[in-house]
Amino acid sequence: MQSVDVPVALLGYGTVGAAVHRLLSEQGDEIERATGHRLRVVRALVRDPARERGFDAGPGVLTTDFDAVLGDRSIRLVAEVMGGVEPAGEHVLALLRSGRSVVTANKQLVARHGAELFDAASTAGAQLRFEASVCAAIPVIKVLRESLVVTNVHRVVGIVNGTTNFILSAMSEGRSYADALAEAQRFGYAEADPTDDVAGLDAAAKTAILATVAFGSRVPLEWVAVDGIEAVREEHIEAARALDMRVKLLGRATLAHGRVDVRVGPAFVDIHHPLAAVDGPFNAVMLQGDAIREITMEGPGAGGIETASAVVADLVSIVGTTGTGFLQGDPVWRQVERMPPGDLASPWYLRLEVEDRAGVLARLAQELAVEGVSVARLVQQPSNGHAVLHVVTHEAPAGRVEAALAAIRALPESRGEASALPVVSERGIEELGWA
Repeated sequence: MQSVDVPVALLGYGTVGAAVHRLLSEQGDEIERATGHRLRVVRALVRDPARERGFDAGPGVLTTDFDAVLGDRSIRLVAEVMGGVEPAGEHVLALLRSGRSVVTANKQLVARHGAELFDAASTAGAQLRFEASVCAAIPVIKVLRESLVVTNVHRVVGIVNGTTNFILSAMSEGRSYADALAEAQRFGYAEADPTDDVAGLDAAAKTAILATVAFGSRVPLEWVAVDGIEAVREEHIEAARALDMRVKLLGRATLAHGRVDVRVGPAFVDIHHPLAAVDGPFNAVMLQGDAIREITMEGPGAGGIETASAVVADLVSIVGTTGTGFLQGDPVWRQVERMPPGDLASPWYLRLEVEDRAGVLARLAQELAVEGVSVARLVQQPSNGHAVLHVVTHEAPAGRVEAALAAIRALPESRGEASALPVVSERGIEELGWA
């Protein structure tokens, strides 16, 4: 079979871009044997051509002029690895409208502008692929779009941010939040400004993308309820350990009765749940559906070479399917409504700090009962003359739990800030021994 030469351009040539070029160069023979195509990087858009790179781009490859990419009609395939919404979004739209297929690792771009990008690709007969935008080396998008296309996936739960998982894992080993964050920054798992990670914004974009693909309906980023890990304290870690659980930052998307709920936030995860054992800077995603029960995929979710491997896999997929019409379009095929934020039911962990005197427990139980929240387990600890109560509830809607907490916070006996975290378990309350 005669090899087809495929000129490729990169938008960005930092850690990921250099790694993509390295893989295409070093694994070119394997790619050619599998696809009959030789992918060759001929242009790479950069801000500073003089900057030192992780892989030598070669003469004439680096350019600061986007028109050198857009105007070169020999380039039919582009990988966007520059990050940021702009100018990356403007560049990707221009390329798609010109008929070039684009692979992107840009989660914010796909989450915020996916509809516009797919419309441009469809109109011009181009492809848009985005595996690397979610969990890097874990091929969850490919599995959802191809292997599970008729499975009717109704729930996605995942650890989709390696930075926060590293921090929470370190805290479970006894380190403070500040020390764990500093360690993540030393190892390169966290940026100097870690806000996007620790505030849950990175995970929110990824979860919106996963929900969109899994449910076949556009899930705007604005639909994602987001809480980060800044408020997670050593007390939460210790309480989880005492209850045979682990604290994890989870992205959760649920489709029920034609309505979708999507949220990111810390949760208490039963130690028997597959996600509880995922430690360090790793990601894992559990998919649940009618025909599969559940599938869990785990692997490195960040890093230059890991993200680059997903970019290259998408590039190979494009050259392997061009002209076939196979799964090139927008994964969205229907429209579902957003579930009211307080409707999703779950077991909950409540941390309450109150005066340690007779009758207080009865007051708390009354406020919970008013909202229909039933207690499954209660552990009381003394604390500076007060009592800290660790409460696990039976399944209850989020809105009812928040209403009960608001009433409890208003009690004169309340001390500190009452808080709630969802409990994630594949076992019921009875199986946990809390009934």
